[in-house]
Amino acid sequence: MIHLNQEKLDKLNNIFKINLINSCSGYKPANLIGTVSKENIENIAIFSSVVHIGSNPPLLAFIVRPSGEVPRNTYKNIKETKYYTINHIFENIVDDAHHTSARYDENISEFDATNLEREIKENIKPPFVKDSPVQMHMEYVNEYNIHENNTTIVIGKIIDLFVNEDIIQKDGYLNICKANVAAITGLDGYSIPTLLDRKGYQRPKASILIKKK
Repeated sequence: MIHLNQEKLDKLNNIFKINLINSCSGYKPANLIGTVSKENIENIAIFSSVVHIGSNPPLLAFIVRPSGEVPRNTYKNIKETKYYTINHIFENIVDDAHHTSARYDENISEFDATNLEREIKENIKPPFVKDSPVQMHMEYVNEYNIHENNTTIVIGKIIDLFVNEDIIQKDGYLNICKANVAAITGLDGYSIPTLLDRKGYQRPKASILIKKK
């Protein structure tokens, strides 16, 4: 096994280091976040940082990188309108989903630059991605600056959830593997995971507790 201490990591080629650190955390969720600007220009962008925060209320978060001179249209639209969508990426749209990482001007919709199809639902303004098996309508709740690297964690609440009926199980568990939902490793590695097993809620072993007494 290769050992890279802090000194060795600091000396690595920059591109090599970026790829290494981005992939060492393992599989990440692959999602498209849909927004619309005040000028009614739709934006769809790929994110691999969506994370569950809590179930009651139903909160999800994602990370926004430092802006600098790079436009962050998704973040800008969310701040202005307070609403957005999160859509699971599935196998058939991986190429187009990945292309949304390209830096288009805020006046250009990524829907027009790709073969991704928008889906508009009644009384919901930001666009969804058509055929995505899990679609969430989100409301902006709060944000927190992470001072260590000047990123921002944006927290939103699920206010509408749309799920393909054939992936939801009797206990509410979503078997997204049945929908060929993608995962991301690093910056550009895509996989279609398969479900190995469900292990259920774990309790301490009685034999271990008895020994300790």
